[in-house]
Amino acid sequence: MKTTKVVLQTHTIKRTSLIENLKKHWQLFLFLILPLLYIIIFAYGPMMGLQIAFKDFDAAKGVWGSPWVGLKHFKNFISSYQFARVLKNTLVTSVYSLVARFPVPILLALSINIMRNKRFKKATQMIVYVPHFISVVVLVGMVNQFFNPFVGLYGNIYKMMFGTNAPDLLSSPTSFLHLYVWSGVWQNMGWDSIIYLAALSSVSPDLHEAAQMDGASRLRRVISIDLPAIMPTIILLLIINAGQVMNLGFEKIYLMQNDVNLRLSEVISTYVYKVGISASGGNYSYATAIGMFNSIINFILVSTVNWLANKYGDTSLW
Repeated sequence: MKTTKVVLQTHTIKRTSLIENLKKHWQLFLFLILPLLYIIIFAYGPMMGLQIAFKDFDAAKGVWGSPWVGLKHFKNFISSYQFARVLKNTLVTSVYSLVARFPVPILLALSINIMRNKRFKKATQMIVYVPHFISVVVLVGMVNQFFNPFVGLYGNIYKMMFGTNAPDLLSSPTSFLHLYVWSGVWQNMGWDSIIYLAALSSVSPDLHEAAQMDGASRLRRVISIDLPAIMPTIILLLIINAGQVMNLGFEKIYLMQNDVNLRLSEVISTYVYKVGISASGGNYSYATAIGMFNSIINFILVSTVNWLANKYGDTSLW
């Protein structure tokens, strides 16, 4: 009889209709309205405009009235002499940013988590969070000031140590990549560590107590307890970040560009702006085609990383 009751109760729960859930939990469903509207208006709505990538867009004729040209703009971009250079710069800068930026918040979160002094711990968190709220324009201005070879902090220290003027890193094409990546690491490492600290807060203190009784050092406890606990979070964020490999921030790179470092700093986002939008007349179809090409590459990357995570591990997005 008990088994029958359990089966009947389970069957009743499974047949609960959506309308009944809406009536019972209507307050919770209200919270979904604004996020759904945001996604529909700003994510799915603009996708109708992707068709101009396959047309010669004419503002007078509109999106629907412009003539269809198929893959013309994609072919023009791929056959362009800038294609290989722009694609290479985008990939190199993105992969370098991912490799440099991804592990630092993990290490920072693990370091903050083992701090014993609560006041020092909170002060450290506050200090490392602050740079995230600095605007891109201000951040680039700070980089220009600090690394000025004559009046900047870097220039003064170099002159004190070696007695000569410092090399101009701001005008060096090879230095651009390092300045761009590591200034981003400094700005975002505190903010990116929040999700790992939240995951670490769910680790049971009993595990650490048992490990201490067995004689495990603090480093061993971090490696054997804390790191495995946040590994699912690390994998999910790695998959998400892999899908953003081709999406470099336009503003920061554009502000850091100059005629000297343009050879290594021209990426897809800045190329789209210069050739497709800021050019005389605005070649919107060409710019849309490049942006769509960029999104396709991102989709392939995130699908590949998710497939690998699903094949060799237990955590994946889908």
